[in-house]
Amino acid sequence: MKIKTLGLALALGFAGAAVCFAGDTKAEQAVRDADAAWSKAAGSKDLDKTISYYSADASVLPPNAPAATTKEAIRKIWQDMLASPGFVISWKATKVKVAKSGDLGFVSGTYELTMNDASGKPVNDRGKYVEVWQKQADGKWKCGTDTWNSDLPASAPAENK
Repeated sequence: MKIKTLGLALALGFAGAAVCFAGDTKAEQAVRDADAAWSKAAGSKDLDKTISYYSADASVLPPNAPAATTKEAIRKIWQDMLASPGFVISWKATKVKVAKSGDLGFVSGTYELTMNDASGKPVNDRGKYVEVWQKQADGKWKCGTDTWNSDLPASAPAENK
């Protein structure tokens, strides 16, 4: 009996989540457009424009690094990436959903980036990302949480000699 109850609770929970994210297509398109413009800004290495897509209270959760929860820390992450030799980045949304309330949404998609390694050789990476977007008081959408990770296998740890 407990298994049936748990199964029903899970089914109802998933159904409720689907209803909560049965957003309107105009809002979804606005978020998709903002995400595409953000990718273009990062691709052109415009630091100020790139970080302008974050909300005032944003959190950035980069791979292999601590979370950035201040404007200064977020700026530093992007400043370091954009200044990296050979840096090229782009991303594309594959899924956009906006809550029925119209004030919260999420984007998931794929990214590609290139950076030079220590020897100057280009290293290509590709992966996936998730962003949580919030509609601001002025009607604009801003990213409140941003995270990404690579699809490539992790590098083997260096041997201690």
